Amino acid sequence: MRPLRSLFAFTLALFAASALAIQPAAAQSILRDAETEELLRDMAYPLIEASELEPESVEIVLINDPSINAFVAGGQVVYVHAGLLNAADTANEVQGVIAHELGHITAGHVVRFEERTRQAQGITILSLLLGVGAALAGAGDAAFGALMAGQQAALGSFLAFNRNQEAATDLAGARYLSGAGISGRGMISFFEKLRNFEIRRGYSQADEAAYGRTHPLSGDRIQTLRNLLAEDPAWEAPDDPELQARFEAVQAKLYGYLAEPQRTFQQYPESNTSIPARYARAYAYHKDAQVEKALAETEALLAINPVNPYFLELEGQILLESGRPEEALKPLRKATDLTRNQPLIAGMFGHALIATENTDNYAEAERVLRAAVARDRLNPFAWYQLGVVYAERGDIPRARLASAEQQVMSRRFPEALRNAQAAEAGLPLGSPDWIRAQDIALQARAELERIRDSR
Repeated sequence: MRPLRSLFAFTLALFAASALAIQPAAAQSILRDAETEELLRDMAYPLIEASELEPESVEIVLINDPSINAFVAGGQVVYVHAGLLNAADTANEVQGVIAHELGHITAGHVVRFEERTRQAQGITILSLLLGVGAALAGAGDAAFGALMAGQQAALGSFLAFNRNQEAATDLAGARYLSGAGISGRGMISFFEKLRNFEIRRGYSQADEAAYGRTHPLSGDRIQTLRNLLAEDPAWEAPDDPELQARFEAVQAKLYGYLAEPQRTFQQYPESNTSIPARYARAYAYHKDAQVEKALAETEALLAINPVNPYFLELEGQILLESGRPEEALKPLRKATDLTRNQPLIAGMFGHALIATENTDNYAEAERVLRAAVARDRLNPFAWYQLGVVYAERGDIPRARLASAEQQVMSRRFPEALRNAQAAEAGLPLGSPDWIRAQDIALQARAELERIRDSR
C-alpha cells in the first residue's frame, strides 16, 4: 500500500508521465473547466442561434494564454484567451467579442493561426490543479506575471485578422447581438477600453505596422459601430444579472487558479466575503498548501449554495489533492450526480475512487470513467485513469487502447501507434474498441508520414 501522504506527489508524477503534452509555455494550452465551458456556451448560445449556425456545431474553447485575444482558425470554433476574460468587466463585453468572432465564421474568414493552434495542442484541466503545468511546476508566479504584463503588451494583437475583413465582421456581430436581444454596449466598451490603452501608450494609426496589429481599432470604426448599435432596441437592454454573477465567479476562479497566491490575497482580501472572493481565495490557499483555509472557503461557499456542483467539485478536489481521497468521494459523487455525469467532474470522481487504493471501488471507477470519455473523448486525464483501472483489472488490451487515446491527443504518435496496434491484436475482432484501435493506428500512422514528408 502506498502511504496516502505520498499520494499527491505520486499522482502528479503519473500525470506528468501521462503526457498531456503541455507546451513549455503552459499558458498556451487549452484550458478545460466544466463551469467555465458551461458559462461560455450559455453566453454564446443566443448569438449562435441569431447567426443561423447550429448551436451544437459551434465550440467555444478557452486558451490558457495571458494575452487579450480571441480568434477563429477554421471550422466553427471560437478560441477565447484567458487574458480576455480577465480583462473584461462584464459578461456582455465577452458576448460582444463572441458575436464578432461568429461574424468571421459566417463570412468564411478561415484564417489559420498555425503557430497558435500548435501552441494550443496541450490540454490543461482547470478542475485539476495538478494539471496546471506552470503553476505547479514552479512557474506559477511567472505565469501570472505574464498574465498581468501580457494583457498590456498583447492588446495590439487582439482579434488579429486581415483588416479588409473587419468592417463586414463588425456589422455581422452587431446583427447577431440585435437578433439575440443582447445590448451592444459591451462590444463598444471593450473596443474602447483597448483603444484607450493604445492612446495612453502613445500608439497611433502610423504605429500599427510596428505594433504588429492587423485588427485596427480606429476611432472611426468604433463610432460607426456605436451609431449602429445605439439605434437598436436592445441597446438599453439590461445585463442579465444571473449571467453576470456567474461570469464574476468564473473570472475570480481563473484569477485564483493562475495567480501567485499573494496576488490573489491582495486582489481578494479576507475582508471580502463575496462568492467570487471566496472562490479565488480557495484556489489560492490550496496552491499555497493552506488546506484548512482552502476548505473553510469552500464550506462558506457551500453554506450559501449547498447544491452548487462546482463548489462541491472544488471541495472534493482540495481533499483529493491533499491526500484525503476517501473524504473527497462524497462531494465529488454529489457533484457528478448533480451535473448528470459531466465528463470533467466525473473524471475527477473516477480519479478519487482509484486514489482510495480500495479495489472495491474500481468497478464504479470504470463505470464513471467510461461514461466520462463516452461524452467527451478529449479528456486525456480521464483516459489515463481509465487505463489504470483496466490494467488493475487485468484488461491489458483496453489499457493499451486508453493509452493510445491519450497519446494521440498529446501528439505522441509513435507511442500511440504501438499501443493502438497492441490493443487491436488483443481485442475481440470487429468490436467497437477494436475498430477504435484501428482508427487511432491509422491516424497516428498518417501523422507520422506527414511529419516525415515535411522534413
